[in-house]
Amino acid sequence: MAHAHESNKKRIWIVLIMLTIITTVEVALGIVKPSSLHLTSYLGTSPLNWIFIILTLVKAYYITWAFMHMEGETKWLRRSVVWTAIFLVCCLLTLLLIEGEYLHSTLAPLVKW
Repeated sequence: MAHAHESNKKRIWIVLIMLTIITTVEVALGIVKPSSLHLTSYLGTSPLNWIFIILTLVKAYYITWAFMHMEGETKWLRRSVVWTAIFLVCCLLTLLLIEGEYLHSTLAPLVKW
């Protein structure tokens, strides 16, 4: 039983370190905001925003995998959870980017960006 406890302890530390690294990269990029990533546009938003979106999805997936114990479930249950979440996030991102572009083009004459 002590061996199982040690492996869980090690697993928690690994998850903590991975999430800390990803969060640190996100915070550092948010503070620095490199102009090559921030002031350009790619697929409706800046590459910096795409990096934030991808890193956030990686964190969400890793949290689901580790803390919801998805690695122990059947393949199709894992896929149904992950694919549903990916589909919903893609729909939300698409709608937000379309709406954001519309608001930007509508308010551009009125607001100094």
